[in-house]
Formats: sequence, C-alpha cells, structure tokens
Amino acid sequence: MTLREDINTALKQAMRDRAAARLSTLRLVTAAIKDRDIAARGEGEDRSGVDDAEILGILAKMVKQRQESARTYEEGGRLDLAERELSEIVVIEEFLPKKLSDAEVSRAIQAAVADVGAESIRDMGKVMGALKAKYTGQMDFGKVGARVKDALNQG
Repeated sequence: MTLREDINTALKQAMRDRAAARLSTLRLVTAAIKDRDIAARGEGEDRSGVDDAEILGILAKMVKQRQESARTYEEGGRLDLAERELSEIVVIEEFLPKKLSDAEVSRAIQAAVADVGAESIRDMGKVMGALKAKYTGQMDFGKVGARVKDALNQG
C-alpha cells in the first residue's frame, strides 16, 4: 500500500470514528498533497501524482512548520494553540518513517561521505543531497548539516 493510500484510509477511518481533530489534520495533509499534484501537472510532469518520496517531503515540511508555530505560540503565551499544533504533529508523524538515532545518523553521514567521495566542505551539497534522497523524514536536516560540515572538516 502506498503512503497516499495509507493517508486516505486513515482519513476515512477518522470520519467513521468522528475524530474531529484527527480528521482536520488528515484533510490538511491530503490538501497539501493535492496542491503538489496540481503543481506537478502545471510543470508539465506526466504522471498520476507525486510519489511516496515527495509525500514524505511534504509531511516533513508540515511537521517542521508546526514545530515552529508551536514554539511561537508558546513564546506568545498561547498554550492552547501550541497544544493544537503539537497534536497535529503527532498525527502527521504517524506516516513518517521512524527517526534515526544519533548513532544511526552518524553512520548514515559516514556512508554518504564515502558514497559521493566527498573530500572537502565544497562537497557538502552532494552529501546532503545523498542523505535527503535516502533518509527523507528520518532525520532533521537542519541539525544534520552541522554534523556533515564537521565530518568533512575532520576528513
């Protein structure tokens, strides 16, 4: 079953369960995917819609947006809104692969450096590209960038 089918199945189940908050979040997810489908058609891409890798990217972006919003709401004293954002994150993360541990991230960075033959900081883009292609949704690339930089400086 594809990720798109998993999300649609969960959406239908949320409707049956009358789970309003979950349903709302899943509708936001499907809307974001449909927006990307439409954009892909507008770019002349000839396919039936975005693939699982792009959906993972959309979901990861949605989680990051909600984390930033929750932080802003907490700083502004709007804990009710922050709580809603955090509950949406829980629903979205159900469809993302499990996050890698620090040790697994380190091994992935070492493998990516070796795979692309990176020798200096100038190769950082290649390493990050390889990591994003293989580990979308499994690591926070904002934090991984500094670790890749350190690995390339040591090497």
